[in-house]
Amino acid sequence: MMAIAGVGNNLITYVFNEMHFSLSKSANTVTNFVGTVFLLSLLGGFLSDSYLGSFWTMLIFGFVELSGFILLSVQAHVGELRPAKCNVSIGVVCEEAEGYKAWIFYGALYLVALGSGCMKPNIISHGADQFDVKQSKKLSTFFNCAYFSFCSGELVALTLLVWVQTHSGMDLGFGVSAAAMAVGLICLISGSIVYRNSPPRGSIFTPIAQVFVAAISKRKQICPSNSEMLHVTNTTSGTSTMISNNVTLIHTEKFKFLDKACIKIQNNGMTRESPWRLCSVSQVEQVKVLLSVVPIFACTILFNTILAQLQTFSVQQGTYMNTHLTRDFQIPPASLQAIPYMMLIFVVPLYETAFVPLARRFTQRDSGISSLQRVGTGLFIATFSMVAAAIVEHKRRNSDKMLSIFWIAPQFLIFGVSEMFTAVGLIEFFYKQSIQGMQSFLTAMTYCSYSFGFYLSSLLVSFVNKVTTSTSTSTSGGGGWLSDNDLNKDRLDLFYWLLSALSLINFFNYLFWSKWYSCNPSLSHTPPITEPRQLVQDDLEKQTSITIINYNTNR
Repeated sequence: MMAIAGVGNNLITYVFNEMHFSLSKSANTVTNFVGTVFLLSLLGGFLSDSYLGSFWTMLIFGFVELSGFILLSVQAHVGELRPAKCNVSIGVVCEEAEGYKAWIFYGALYLVALGSGCMKPNIISHGADQFDVKQSKKLSTFFNCAYFSFCSGELVALTLLVWVQTHSGMDLGFGVSAAAMAVGLICLISGSIVYRNSPPRGSIFTPIAQVFVAAISKRKQICPSNSEMLHVTNTTSGTSTMISNNVTLIHTEKFKFLDKACIKIQNNGMTRESPWRLCSVSQVEQVKVLLSVVPIFACTILFNTILAQLQTFSVQQGTYMNTHLTRDFQIPPASLQAIPYMMLIFVVPLYETAFVPLARRFTQRDSGISSLQRVGTGLFIATFSMVAAAIVEHKRRNSDKMLSIFWIAPQFLIFGVSEMFTAVGLIEFFYKQSIQGMQSFLTAMTYCSYSFGFYLSSLLVSFVNKVTTSTSTSTSGGGGWLSDNDLNKDRLDLFYWLLSALSLINFFNYLFWSKWYSCNPSLSHTPPITEPRQLVQDDLEKQTSITIINYNTNR
């Protein structure tokens, strides 16, 4: 975590000062990089669940990430591989990295993205796999401890590593990231003997595709009013049972058009159908679970767009402020991102040891509050991070003297609290909605939210620039809100106000979808007082009394 954080959190400074990209292009380069890291987590989850397993996925792509760090370090050290030195801040037009220099930079950057992206979901799922699914209390504690570890890695990266990058050069900083990655791989290999490894189960997309193909092919059929008449157990061989090997999902009423994939047709005495024509109820219900979590996933995208601003424009805000802590010591602007992690080092253990036991008394939940309630709390708090950012930026622009860099600390602190709720809640939510064979992929959806959030940031910056440039040109002949390389000329405060308004709208949107969402009873890991054994027994009894529906093939 420290290795990738050391690159991503101060990358905009390196791109702007060393590669000589414009401010908006530098910000988009960072957000595109971070977005790609998280988008590739889907690839890592797919490879893990389908072919490699979490351990081998982490090991292989860990070395890919290490090679990217080494290449970045070499380019930062060898002057011939970078544009000639030039002071961008004084308004001089500097030579932008082009040709092989740009290719080396992007190649190294996206080797890091590929390796880190494929590792991320497997770190969480591999750790959670060491616990039994029924150990809901321990599993919730693990997610909080994992987040605490991530915060610790971020804190080291944003303080010591950023200080090294600022005072000793980016080449040494990237080298430290490479060394940290190498140590992490050694630790991973050293524990391989004692790990509990979930074996890969073949392509996870094939069973999903079979449900849609079967439902479309039988779209003209009429679903029976009694769900007991649907096909419950797959007797055909193949991959159609891969996603439901260990869990029998109970039939639910959502997305009823998919139930047509469970209609068993008797044609001329032949009752055996292809898995692409007939699916089990459990297989269909897993697809329903995937569709049900999509709106929850979508509501967290804007949350991560806010995070993108804290890693780009807020860092640049700091460069226009007084960074002196003492007469001889200056705070690197990128280190401001360490402020929420300093706080979270204390708040996360307090949340686990004080808030969760207290909330457990009222809610009777092992995790204190539900994962959806936790996500919603974080989304609401995130709005005030952008409100604070807008107020401070307005004050900075209109102040006669240079403000202290600590004025922008509140926006980082507020977002840190919101991330503690949303990030951990979302990971816990997706992991608990998965069944055997899909843990890594569903966990990867959490990181995919980060990806879309950072991509949305790039699109939003470009869109706002285009709209405000055309508007201001027609009225006063000025530029857009974010069109200059000078924040004193840009209107970053208005951009922050826009994001705060969008965040509040997004919160109310989330309230609607979280109320609409309902978990399949078979996936509930915090059962009520009545044990679900009776539900399983009832389901088994249903399987022994399936009625095959006869359809006239001439219809």
